[in-house]
Amino acid sequence: MQPARALDAYLRHVTVERGLSAHTVAAYRRDLDGYVEWLTAQGVMDTADVTPAVVARFIAERAAADPAPAATSLARLQSSVRGWHRFLAREGIDQDDPSGRLRPPKAPQRLPKALTIGQVERLLAAPSPDEPLGIRDRALLELLYATGARVSEAVGLDVDDLSHGEVLRLRGKGSKERIVPIGSFARTAVDAYLTRVRPMLAAKGRASSRLFLGARGAPLSRQSAWLVIRSAAEAAQITSEVSPHTLRHSFATHLLQGGADVRVVQELLGHASVATTQIYTHVSVDALRDIYVTSHPRAR
Repeated sequence: MQPARALDAYLRHVTVERGLSAHTVAAYRRDLDGYVEWLTAQGVMDTADVTPAVVARFIAERAAADPAPAATSLARLQSSVRGWHRFLAREGIDQDDPSGRLRPPKAPQRLPKALTIGQVERLLAAPSPDEPLGIRDRALLELLYATGARVSEAVGLDVDDLSHGEVLRLRGKGSKERIVPIGSFARTAVDAYLTRVRPMLAAKGRASSRLFLGARGAPLSRQSAWLVIRSAAEAAQITSEVSPHTLRHSFATHLLQGGADVRVVQELLGHASVATTQIYTHVSVDALRDIYVTSHPRAR
């Protein structure tokens, strides 16, 4: 069937039989109009002549047309092409579906967002040292940054996990345990919390072995820990987005910027593969490049 006629048949199908919205149908039309025009320019006058190689070449050309195409846009385009060819094969208009082996584009790797050391210092200093919950919040924030712990790992800590002196036992994904240094600043903040605040909070609720407790004595939840981080970021006037993972990202980035070996950072973060940790090396390289460009007299 001629591509233009085959496209009209498909759009009628998704409109009438599948009942898709006018907005969705319009999106299909935009994607497939471009595909039909491309097929015509390639001399393909019958959809039965479309081969997997033809489909792959079309997608490759569309991806190459933009050096940094949006993965979502390319994925939508591929979905439109696959849906059309699948319909033509199912209806018997074409014998085969040439898009059957088409794979969605891999989403671009998102680099973690790390705070600067100055921003971290402001964040850690934000909780009030004169209020019980401020002392607890400072201990939580210091521990997150000092150890690179996930928020879920931090709120899952028991008091006994601190019994190893200058190291801390964390239980990560898959119940895997790892031992990480805690650092003097974090240890001091946690000790202040344990001595001055935790006994008071514990008296308000049922007995719990958890290290961090809420205002009513129950174990601190992940959601509450997230609110602690967000509140501290607002108080520190940090305008960039600060998520529960921000201090973990900052921990890894600052270690690598300071010269730590990537495999050491892998162990500290509890990553199963060093490839995951190497994401942070890209962040460090970007930071070095920025410093170079702004500091070297002949960098630009």
